[in-house]
Amino acid sequence: MVAIKTLVENRKAKRDYEILETYEAGIVLKGSEVKSARQGRISIKDAYADVKNGELYLIDMHIAPYKQAGRFGHDPERPRKLLLHKYEINRLIGKVKEKGLTLIPLRVYLKGHLIKVELALAKGKRQYEKREAIKRRIIEKEIQRALKYEKR
Repeated sequence: MVAIKTLVENRKAKRDYEILETYEAGIVLKGSEVKSARQGRISIKDAYADVKNGELYLIDMHIAPYKQAGRFGHDPERPRKLLLHKYEINRLIGKVKEKGLTLIPLRVYLKGHLIKVELALAKGKRQYEKREAIKRRIIEKEIQRALKYEKR
């Protein structure tokens, strides 16, 4: 069994998007980026995946500079290539061309010694859909509380 340690999670993603499918992708990083990411100095809050020349790139993911790297460090906002099988990339390109679908990172994690990204094919929620989901969650909590007190 391979140990999995989550480095960063995109908590807003499940609130703002309807998750249709998830994929596990590798990511191409420089040495200073790996060291900084392992320290948890990474943000995927506004990140998304985009297609360039038939390859997927993660855009707007911020990895803070590694202090010990000095002048050999990295650009914190550079696009980073995602590693997927060709058939997965072609399938995702076709899906992303559909109206309203986008690729967003849900979390970045360590799987053994490798850094992986959990990508989601998602559809944006409208404001009223978000409100309905919040109402539903509150009602479910109240029901659970009521059932808990009845058991006493």
